[in-house]
Amino acid sequence: MVADAALAELLRSAKTIAVVGLSDDAARASFGVSRYLQRNGYRILPVNPNVAEVHGERAWPSLEALPERPDVINVFRRSEHLAGLVEPAIASGARLFWTQLGVRDDEAAQRLEDAGLTVVQDRCLMIEHLRLLGG
Repeated sequence: MVADAALAELLRSAKTIAVVGLSDDAARASFGVSRYLQRNGYRILPVNPNVAEVHGERAWPSLEALPERPDVINVFRRSEHLAGLVEPAIASGARLFWTQLGVRDDEAAQRLEDAGLTVVQDRCLMIEHLRLLGG
């Protein structure tokens, strides 16, 4: 478990968040959470091969296709997809790998931590941002 102070500092220093599984459907949690993050100063990089644009940002088909290094990777995919994100996440240069509520793979998390990423699982980035930084 990452200490609150360390997590707050990571979020304070982050500028760019790649959102894996970001939907262009306003009814989806990924849409609302990403809109909140964008309104709080983060640049959002949508990662979804099925959409062209979300929140005014071009969508990318994969982490490997991103044009820049994200500081944070926020995942809105089912738990069984996390193992396939480990190597691309490591290669991306991100510092923080975050999975939303209900999304967890402890083996994938260990591989990410072994590679130097901070990992937060099964927690909502918007809720934690509000709690730690006050939104």
